[in-house]
Amino acid sequence: MDGKKLEYKGEEALKELERLTMNADEVQEELLEEIVTRNGDTEYLSKYLRGSKDVSAFKNRVPVISYSGIQPYIKRIANGEDSSLISGHTIVEMLCSSGTSNGEPKLMPSIAEDLDRRTFLYNLVMPVVNQYIPGLDEGKAMFLNFVKAEMSTPCGLPARAVLTSYYKSKHYRGRPRNVPFLDYTSPDQTVLCEDSNQSMYCQLLAGLVFRHQVLRLGAVFASAFLRAISYLEKNWVKMCNDIRKGKLDASITDPECQLAMSSIITPPNPGLADEIEEICSGSSWKGILCRLWPKAKYIEAVVTGSMAQYIPSLEYYSDKRLPLFSPMYASTESFFGINLRPLDDPSEVSFTLLPNMCYYEFIPLGENSWSLDEEMEVPSNELVSLLQVKLGCYYELVVTTFAGLCRYRIGDVLQVTGFYNKAPQFKFICRRNVALSLDNDKTSEEDLHKSITVAKKLLEPHNAILLEYTSFADTSSVPGHYVLYWEIGHNKSKIDNSSLDEVLQECCIAVEEELDYTYRRCRSHDKAIGPLEIRLVKPGTFEALMDFYISQGGSINQYKTPRCINSKAALKLLESNVKGQFLSPRDPIWIP
Repeated sequence: MDGKKLEYKGEEALKELERLTMNADEVQEELLEEIVTRNGDTEYLSKYLRGSKDVSAFKNRVPVISYSGIQPYIKRIANGEDSSLISGHTIVEMLCSSGTSNGEPKLMPSIAEDLDRRTFLYNLVMPVVNQYIPGLDEGKAMFLNFVKAEMSTPCGLPARAVLTSYYKSKHYRGRPRNVPFLDYTSPDQTVLCEDSNQSMYCQLLAGLVFRHQVLRLGAVFASAFLRAISYLEKNWVKMCNDIRKGKLDASITDPECQLAMSSIITPPNPGLADEIEEICSGSSWKGILCRLWPKAKYIEAVVTGSMAQYIPSLEYYSDKRLPLFSPMYASTESFFGINLRPLDDPSEVSFTLLPNMCYYEFIPLGENSWSLDEEMEVPSNELVSLLQVKLGCYYELVVTTFAGLCRYRIGDVLQVTGFYNKAPQFKFICRRNVALSLDNDKTSEEDLHKSITVAKKLLEPHNAILLEYTSFADTSSVPGHYVLYWEIGHNKSKIDNSSLDEVLQECCIAVEEELDYTYRRCRSHDKAIGPLEIRLVKPGTFEALMDFYISQGGSINQYKTPRCINSKAALKLLESNVKGQFLSPRDPIWIP
């Protein structure tokens, strides 16, 4: 990629966006030609292309693969063999997937110019947003970003999360200071601190110090932002003391954090500390974000897909006064697209795929075939290109990258919602195969979310709100049954416990009534599935679950609560916190 593209700002960035989307077909074909030219002689591609550098040979001969198809090559490179096994450019690092979608992190190859592409997409976000919310260049952004400790492969290549890679890169650390849109409350040293507690403390403290200058709030995922609010609720007293005395709490021992924060909290500011204390000590934290950061104009965080669960909590803490903005669609394998309508309701968010990120192909799906087996062979002639997708249809995303992934199944199910110039726009539906299954039933993540969305409304009259959930298929008895772990909080006053037990049984049947035809047949007619169960867990259980996954190598930035639990250790943690169990009182209605 031309390094000049990193310099696109404002109107120039928007002009480049227009050029790319107006010429999406040409950009895609040129990109594939370049990938085939660069990587055609690699061990992986050459066995299919047999000396050809023709794009048609790639499309006709190269198979569609899942991770198991490329993993042996990645392992060989991680063990010290040459990058030329899969890429014509040197692989400089391995990027670790979050591992919370299906339980096992994957290593993805990355070359130096991949950072250019990621930065290019980041640089497009603010020019787009500024068209809808002007004046954002006149203040600071309180974005809570985190890194995690990195590992090394046997041959010494860094192995780290994609966002850790970005925050440690020259693209982030070497960005111009005091430039519009790049003025953050968090010093880089606090972002780069690998102790997530110290990092969180310092970043929130800095955000409080600059509270009257903050125009944007956010984190990468909604879950991380809500974790920060929870952390603030527990630690605001100490932070007020720091501001009042101009001295950092003794629990912060990281030298870089100490140095960076010393200039922020000195001199002492008792007036500011009193303001924050008055706000945080109030009887309710409803709307707390708007009171602490009165000039904030929106919250930036991913609230699509499984993150949609967190929308009610974000709306509670913002009193529905701050729009929720999901800026981009990205994965460890590649960054893909951008949200060009930042003020859309989260349920309507679509992403425009940028044709210069990677080469896109798509597996057409029926509306109810989202559980397509990742090891199932997909004939090459079934794939469609970026410009062949049709409005309203569902697809599974397949990508080819410069770093060596060829016709790789990302595992995301998308629906075409429109077009921006020639570039299609997609709504993220769910992860493929993140589902519960006991018999012939296949419950997707989206199906589960929809059913729980209906059921949790039954809690509202009892002053209760569903804060978080996960699930697993319990096969310890015959027949097996679905188990939902729910953590419930209050949204107004104390929960009405007197009738909550009965309501949770009603929630069980409400979930089952919303699940698909096959599940209800297996439950009601075949008796192959037992009654659905809700296990109510103690407050803080899902924070402990997040801590567990982070301790296993996960990243706060990338953490997503797994909607289906496979880890025995994670299940043990959940079980140790169960305080009530409720079964569906009857079979769901099923009509042949």
